Amino acid sequence: MNPEPAPDDATRASPSAADRLARLVEEFRALPADSDRKREIIAELDDNAAAQPFLVSVVADADEYDLARTEAATVLRLWPPAAPGLRHRAGRALLAALNDPEEDLVRQYAAMALGPYASDDPVVAEALIAAGGSEADPLVQACARSALEEAGLA
Repeated sequence: MNPEPAPDDATRASPSAADRLARLVEEFRALPADSDRKREIIAELDDNAAAQPFLVSVVADADEYDLARTEAATVLRLWPPAAPGLRHRAGRALLAALNDPEEDLVRQYAAMALGPYASDDPVVAEALIAAGGSEADPLVQACARSALEEAGLA
């Protein structure tokens, strides 16, 4: 008969959330620039509030893989940071991605993701209003308008 493991045994058998986060971030950073595994890692972190600073850094990095940036933008839209400072940084990182002329897909996802941040930051709201009205890319324009509606500003 096998006894049930003691709580200490279970803790040692499974890595902590912080260890898992550190391992995934390390794996992400070690991958080739265009690895689809990067997007998968971001998706694995979607329910981890401690991963939000990392997600903000991914969105903010214009040299990062575009699909990783879009996945991070999606996570930040669905679960915006609660801490005011990090929430502000997330909004500004998404805003910078919206203004990136090289990445239309990233710009679309950034525009969609900015809805939760628009009511907190007038600069974000102004950028969404501008993108929703005069944006050359019709998909970015539509995403900006949708984000404004989500924020109750349209």
